[in-house]
Amino acid sequence: MATVTVVTVVDLTHLNCSEYDICLEKRMRKWCANTESGSQDTIFITVLHDNSTGTDRFPRNSILETCVGLHNSPQVLCKSSLCASLYSFKQAIDKKEIADIKIITSTHGRVMFQVYQELLFTSAYTFEYIIVFDNLSCPLGDPTITCTQIPEVKREVKTFLQHLPPINGDITTIRSPLISDCFAHGFTTRTGGISYINTLSSLNLFCNPRRKDSRAVVSENIRRLGQQAGFQPHQFNLIKCNHANAVWVMGKPAPDSYDGMVTNQAGVVIAAPGADCMPLLFTDPVAKVIGVAHAGWKGTLMGIAMATVNAMVSEFGSRPVNIVCVIGPSVGPCCFTLEQHSATEFYAIHPDCVKHMESPTPYVDIRLATRVLLERGGLKPEHIENIRIPNESSSTLCTSCQPELFFSHVRDGVNFGTQIGYVWIKEESNK
Repeated sequence: MATVTVVTVVDLTHLNCSEYDICLEKRMRKWCANTESGSQDTIFITVLHDNSTGTDRFPRNSILETCVGLHNSPQVLCKSSLCASLYSFKQAIDKKEIADIKIITSTHGRVMFQVYQELLFTSAYTFEYIIVFDNLSCPLGDPTITCTQIPEVKREVKTFLQHLPPINGDITTIRSPLISDCFAHGFTTRTGGISYINTLSSLNLFCNPRRKDSRAVVSENIRRLGQQAGFQPHQFNLIKCNHANAVWVMGKPAPDSYDGMVTNQAGVVIAAPGADCMPLLFTDPVAKVIGVAHAGWKGTLMGIAMATVNAMVSEFGSRPVNIVCVIGPSVGPCCFTLEQHSATEFYAIHPDCVKHMESPTPYVDIRLATRVLLERGGLKPEHIENIRIPNESSSTLCTSCQPELFFSHVRDGVNFGTQIGYVWIKEESNK
């Protein structure tokens, strides 16, 4: 049996029309006339409830009767909003790992669908729009999208996502006793969000266009984290990773990408992502300065940890001996290997950073390398901590070994989720 690689969506969401049933039937017959009998395409049809009666004005059986002769019976998505229908559609195609989508619609419908596409999908999906439903003598004509409709769609999507239940439990964060109470901070785990794809479920906090979690879903996850942690989304600032060593000093022009960020502004939440890479939190309780860094193996070798420390020192007067660094959940030396020529660079930092150096792919401890580099840079050994789960004596957390707690690129492949470490300086009134 052939694997389905493309799905077709037939747009029947024809609102506010005095001849609704007639126009929908015209659309169905026009589409069927342009569709080969026996077509094996997987088909979804979007049609909205009549909110005034709570029922379908153009019922499913009428739609299905019109489609007699097609190889596959269409799946009718009849929801209270187009957002709800498209979210249900996305869940269905993600389950089958389909990413190529054809939309049969009108010129106006295409504009509307493209707004939903931007919010609910990423460039991991491809869309082809086929204009079929223009010039069908509808009383509405072909209305152009107004400047108020796009904000309305955004509000509709935001409201819909806010009402979705959390997946796999509540939001849980891990904190370090090493960080002073004048700062708020945490490292997230993977529970409590609305991301439903297995490798992204559920509190994925990073939107990458190549992955399948949309910008709107990630924004809702961040909103829920803020609600639990005590910050508003507008306060939240996430590093723009490049696996290098650039640091943004907040208040100065931001680089196009940066793997470190520092500030002395109270109430500004700064965060670093990690999914095997280390999210690093830096705090200076004396100078009241904070920093975060995203440190993968490349960034570690390029010195991102000390670059962040040096920015705190040069820009805000911190002293290395006062700086605390907490190394967040990351892949451990139990699971992380590199090609021998790259592992050699870690061996040069300290021989204990590499196991089985004679192997073509030795095991590498990026956390130990970070500790060694920070100690050489002037941080006290007792001010550097590998984060652990409180009241548990188990070894340091490994993202690859603990799928119930953490996302992992090493374990899950290219469509992986991301946790973060975050920190902010508390306002005086909140101390």
